[in-house]
Amino acid sequence: MTTFAYTALEPSGKKKTGYIDAPSREAAIDLVTRDGRYVLEIAEQARRARTETDQRKRGKVSRNDLALFTRRMADLADAGLPLDRVLQVVAEQSESGALADVAEQALDDVRGGLPISDALAKHPKLFPDVYTQTLRAGEASGQFADVASRLADFQEKEVARRSQIVSALIYPSVLALTAFAVVTFLLTFVVPRLSGIFKDLGNDLPLATQILLAVTGFITNNTILLLAGLVGSFLLYRAWASTEAGGLTRDRLLVKIPLLGPVILKATVSRFARVLGTLVYGGVPILDALRLAGLSSGNRVFRRSADLVEDEVREGRPIAESMRDSGSFPPVLTHMVAIGEQTGDLPKMLGRVSDSLDFEVDNGMRRLTALVEPVIVLVMGAFVGFVVLAVLLPIFQAQELVK
Repeated sequence: MTTFAYTALEPSGKKKTGYIDAPSREAAIDLVTRDGRYVLEIAEQARRARTETDQRKRGKVSRNDLALFTRRMADLADAGLPLDRVLQVVAEQSESGALADVAEQALDDVRGGLPISDALAKHPKLFPDVYTQTLRAGEASGQFADVASRLADFQEKEVARRSQIVSALIYPSVLALTAFAVVTFLLTFVVPRLSGIFKDLGNDLPLATQILLAVTGFITNNTILLLAGLVGSFLLYRAWASTEAGGLTRDRLLVKIPLLGPVILKATVSRFARVLGTLVYGGVPILDALRLAGLSSGNRVFRRSADLVEDEVREGRPIAESMRDSGSFPPVLTHMVAIGEQTGDLPKMLGRVSDSLDFEVDNGMRRLTALVEPVIVLVMGAFVGFVVLAVLLPIFQAQELVK
């Protein structure tokens, strides 16, 4: 198989360049002209390696880009287009240069006889196992369009959820940054300029003023050390969290944080249920579906629990019973899974669980943001008040001495 670089004229009159694998020059021309193109130039060429660095130069691929890619692919397949033509149209319509590049590579692979799921699986950074195995099951069952549409629904809901979280955190984040900036300005600029005045008043300063001067002096004298400590702590945390034991401990503690923990837990369970439902609907074997859902949940505790459930289901136990005995899955999930097993409609029950939990997560996020905003204001106000008090007390004390 030889790689040919070609320049062709589309039926619309637009020039198109690309690469195609074929046993001969004549076969390559036949493949290019199959879709109505007119070959302007074609030549044998060593195929350009398209690395991840090349893709990054053409821009990063966002979750929204991937969701749109999947939706277009599902719609075009549902309209009856062949899968190679689907990839061609998607590549031409993609707003992401990197994603269009990957789609063109997948198009060449599909025209070379590779299934579309295997062609996309060559790019695991963009298309994880959950994605490609779902499409592979859809291809095997002859329901590619339906499965791709379900996968697009899942991705769109993920994008919408992240967008809601970002929107909810914008105001508290701005408020927190403002508070941090005010505190930093007071401690590093205002108070040091008043310290000389305080020294002139003698050693008999109020306790609040002594504390403020001590904190300010420590920060100004050890700025580089403090910054190095913060950076070092962050790097150590990243290294610790990347280990299996550290990540497991972190994920276990996250769901136990007051107020925030239940929201994180519900969001994790929702994602697990939606991924599992999407995989089962697509025809992925239940053992593989459990493993992939655990991996995609983003929580090592759930990943381990999913592995345990997978082992027990392999031995013949019902899914719901295995989930309940693991102790990690909430009752709302295990009950709905049991109903799904009894009725034979597990994907539908998992979808209902996910929708219900998404609603609770939205309410929980709104309550948290409504609580965090006044807390930040109160903390900032208390600190500013403390600084003002520490500055004014020596002045009042000096006035009393003058009298």
